[in-house]
Amino acid sequence: MKQKKLYNIIFPIWFLLFFPPVIFLTLLANFLIDSLVIVICFYLYKLVETNLNLKDFYKRSILKVWLYGFLADMIGAAILFAAVMGENLFGLSNELVTAINFDPFSHPLAIVIVISAILVAAIFIFIFNYKYTFENLIAEKSLKFKMAITVALLTMPWTFLLPTKWLY
Repeated sequence: MKQKKLYNIIFPIWFLLFFPPVIFLTLLANFLIDSLVIVICFYLYKLVETNLNLKDFYKRSILKVWLYGFLADMIGAAILFAAVMGENLFGLSNELVTAINFDPFSHPLAIVIVISAILVAAIFIFIFNYKYTFENLIAEKSLKFKMAITVALLTMPWTFLLPTKWLY
């Protein structure tokens, strides 16, 4: 009888619980949006007048904007995860937890919690970009502030508001 070896038969299924395939689509979409925002901001705030060229500015900022943005999104998601997992600890009703998970617009407090998580993520996007991404790229503080706040407002995780019940 011929023997067959099954390598990693359990690993892929287990891995997908913590790293869903949709994450690749999310990463790509975030990269494209961040790229577009960087280019728009470059022209909007006339960074060409500060002796920067778009190609160098983009190359020196996109990876940081993208990774810090994703980290900030994870912080916002962690807040939502904590609210859901701490249902009993925080005394949240099942109706509220279900609303946070599947349709924030079905419960007023769910909207408040989800928007709070989005705003926390936006604050972190701003801080990361102001203090780290644009620190050595943009000398003028007011211009650096404008860039960081614009990137934060345009790239914060608005998708948290989308009802996931649409996907199921």
